[in-house]
Amino acid sequence: MTGDTQGYARTSENTPRTARSGIARRRLGGGILALGGALALTPIPLAGAAARSDAETGGPGSAADTGAGMDAGVHRPTLRRGSAARAGLLQEPLDQLVRDAETYLSDFPGHPWYAGAVLLAGRGGTVALHRPIGKAVRYRAYDEETDTGVEFPADEQIAMAEDTVFDLASISKLFTSLLAVQQIERGGLELAATVASYLPEFAGGGKQDITVRQLLTHTSGFRPWIPLYEEPTRQGKLRMLWDEVPASTPGSAYLYSDLNLISLQLILEQITGRTLDVLLREEITAPLGMHRTRYNPPASWKPKIAATEDARPPWSGLERGLVWGEVHDENAFGFGGVAGHAGVFSCAWDLAVLARTLLNGGVYGRSRILSEESVDLLFTDFNTAFPGDEHGLGFELYQHWYMGAMATPRSAGHTGFTGTSLVLDPSTDTFLVVLGNSVHPVRSWRSGSAPRVAAANQLARAVPVRPERGRTAWFSGMASASTATLTLPALRLASVRPRLECALWWDTEPASDGLFLEASAGGEGWQPVPFTTVRPGPGRRPDPVPHPEGSVSGWSGRVWHRLEADLSAWRGKSLRLRWRYATDRLYVGRGAYVDALRVRDGGRTVFDSERPRDAGRIGATGWVPSAD
Repeated sequence: MTGDTQGYARTSENTPRTARSGIARRRLGGGILALGGALALTPIPLAGAAARSDAETGGPGSAADTGAGMDAGVHRPTLRRGSAARAGLLQEPLDQLVRDAETYLSDFPGHPWYAGAVLLAGRGGTVALHRPIGKAVRYRAYDEETDTGVEFPADEQIAMAEDTVFDLASISKLFTSLLAVQQIERGGLELAATVASYLPEFAGGGKQDITVRQLLTHTSGFRPWIPLYEEPTRQGKLRMLWDEVPASTPGSAYLYSDLNLISLQLILEQITGRTLDVLLREEITAPLGMHRTRYNPPASWKPKIAATEDARPPWSGLERGLVWGEVHDENAFGFGGVAGHAGVFSCAWDLAVLARTLLNGGVYGRSRILSEESVDLLFTDFNTAFPGDEHGLGFELYQHWYMGAMATPRSAGHTGFTGTSLVLDPSTDTFLVVLGNSVHPVRSWRSGSAPRVAAANQLARAVPVRPERGRTAWFSGMASASTATLTLPALRLASVRPRLECALWWDTEPASDGLFLEASAGGEGWQPVPFTTVRPGPGRRPDPVPHPEGSVSGWSGRVWHRLEADLSAWRGKSLRLRWRYATDRLYVGRGAYVDALRVRDGGRTVFDSERPRDAGRIGATGWVPSAD
């Protein structure tokens, strides 16, 4: 259970910095081995790299749109509104993103997923979509006997607006993490140091070996949640934390926990002498101009804040009535609204500024909050020992369950229990903000992350994939629970080494969905065809990658690969070849593309998809010709 943690026991779902020295390796705890697993601190393709990638592949991005590079003095974009075309995106998927989001305003299936939402999507420096839907305030209470919401009179309900402020819930963890990485960069905090070296009382309960890195990557062994709010004093809450016994040996497992970020808050406040809300303001929001982001918003903001839950036992730990303008999370409320795991309020535009800052390598306009090396750590998987629970420092990576088709090994983000999410994809320089009030009027009405996934799928689809050659390529589509086939006509091969050649592009949910090359001879059943792929790039030609099972799955870098398959096993037979794209019922990637299909039989080309007659003989079920 990642991202959404509030109510674990009661419900399910889950001043500018100018120094550029980065993080010394000693502060990483002796290098790569100390980080565990097969971590490689390699550069990520931030804004500049995305622009170069577009230029190399014929994509729409330009230096003006996506940043011309990461070198000192090179322009890095700040946000402005613009068209989908200016952002290098396709308009129709963005329109569909809104239509999909609006379906979740109605009963789905028993209740709306949210009362309203604000959707924001962009690429480079262009925000191509910023749309409010539904209501920021709709219900004054929840009737548990009838399982219905008691609505405010129509004239007292408040429509969602672009600048509506939301309780971000667990997205607050990202801000705490950024503040921690700043301190690591500046030498005040060491990633491999034990928490107890900063907070001696923390060592109680056998926690003396827990490290700062384990807090940031949720590998400390902490339980997900404990009811700190039940203790009336701050000292009582801290005593519960000091006495807490890890549920697993630190470093042995991934277990998402609010207690990690609460502990990190205490470290930050200890080493800086400033409270977390002051740190947030002075180190992040003021430098970046995020003026609608803070803990404990003032009463004057209330008409512009989305309401959350009618909080009452048994579903809530506290009797509070309609929570509106105050933090929803009980433990954060118990800490006076300022906590490392929850409590930050913000709006979609401010979160887009944060996203743009990180995609820029830590800088926005004239303000730098992190070095590029520090930002690299946010997008680097520290949890290679725990496949499926990829995690940078504070940021979740490669999580299809809410990132949908935007998920890549470098995609970073987080969700919040109140219905919020943020996703950044450095490989395409895109960002997505979905802010919903999905616990309004009660948390039990919402389950899963379907609206988040739907929005991410459409933004991923809005990034064009240009054909490797010609005007169109064959596209598998992005449907879940489906099978699509692309079949060549029967061919009789006579040479010693006949072969298939084509260009291939794929991105699927790893292991669950795949693309298969299959052959059938003489009307017999289909069997796999082994092949090799080569990813083109500058410099020395890379070695071919074998695919002995005749299939690919997962991440391919979202670039075209050259494929070759030896067909000599079917020499002298009437052979049919097909591509089969198969998905399960849950999540999908960006899909698969096939282009420039050729079958060579010795010195002859017996099939070429660029010849109109041959192209007309291809049988497509589910696959469509696509220019993008």
